[in-house]
Amino acid sequence: MKLVLGRDDLAAAAVAAVRETGTEPERVAVKPVHKASRGFVNESRADLCEVAIVTVLQAVAHDKPVLLLPVTTLGRHQHQTLVTLGKLSVADVEGHSVGVRSWSQTTGVWMRGFLTEQYGVDLRKAQWTTYEDSHVDGAHDPAWVRRAPEGARLPADFLEGRLDFGIMGNELPSDDRIRTAVADARESAEQWSRDQGFVPVNHVVGVSGQAAAEHPAAVLAAYDALRSTLRAEAEPGPVPLHPVGFEALRGAFTKAAAYALEQGVIPRAVDYDELVDRSCAALGVPPARLGG
Repeated sequence: MKLVLGRDDLAAAAVAAVRETGTEPERVAVKPVHKASRGFVNESRADLCEVAIVTVLQAVAHDKPVLLLPVTTLGRHQHQTLVTLGKLSVADVEGHSVGVRSWSQTTGVWMRGFLTEQYGVDLRKAQWTTYEDSHVDGAHDPAWVRRAPEGARLPADFLEGRLDFGIMGNELPSDDRIRTAVADARESAEQWSRDQGFVPVNHVVGVSGQAAAEHPAAVLAAYDALRSTLRAEAEPGPVPLHPVGFEALRGAFTKAAAYALEQGVIPRAVDYDELVDRSCAALGVPPARLGG
C-alpha cells in the first residue's frame, strides 16, 4: 500500500499499523502534500492519501473512486487568510480584485463562504483571478472567474499591486505591509467556530476504491492508528482542531459542501451521508466502526 501523509508522526503510525496486518506499506513523500492530490484522485497513484476536504467533495461529485477516511490531518481557522496591502477591508471586496491559487482551494472555499454568509458579499461583484486548475479532472472554474496569464504567480501579483486582495494560507509571503482584511480576524475565527461547533477543516484522508477492496483490514488499522495519534495530542478547548470520526466531521463537511455548491466548485449537491455510505460499503463496516 502506498501512503501519502504530510506529518511524519501520522505517517509513522499508519505505516506501522498497516504492516501489522500483513500488508506491506510504502510511504511516498510529497511536499507540499497537496501536490499528491491530482495523481491520487485521477490515477489512483496512492492508496491512502492526505487530501483537502474540497478535493474529496469534488472527487465524489465527478464520480472518482475516492473514499473518505474520517480523519482530520489539518484543521485551522481561516478568517485571517483574506489579506490586503492598503486601507481596504472586507467591506470593500465587491468592486475590487481578489486572487486565490485555485478556485477549488479549500482555504478559498471557506473564506468565500464567510464573505457571503457573514459579510453579505456578492461574489460575482468582485474580480476573481485564479492561478491553477482543480486537482480533479473535469472540474472547471465558473465562467465569471478569470485565469491569470501563464507564468503569473499569486504572491507576486499581490505584492506588486496587481490585486487588491489575496486569499492565501501557506503561500502567504512575509511582508510587513500585509494585513488581514477582516478586523480582529483571530477573534472572529474563534467565535465562528464556537458558534458552528467545529473548526474549518482543511485536510482529511482519502482512500482509493481499489485499496478499500483489496486491503480493508489495513485501511481500518491505519484509521485506528491515526485516531490514536491525534487523540493523544489533543489540546483541551471548546472546538477540536483535528476531529476524527464520521459524526465529528459532519458539520465541517456539510458546511463546506454548501459553500462549494454555492460557489460553483462542485456541479451537484453532495450529501454527507453519501460519503459515509460509500466508505462503509467499500470497507464492509457499519458507520459506528468509523465514528459514525
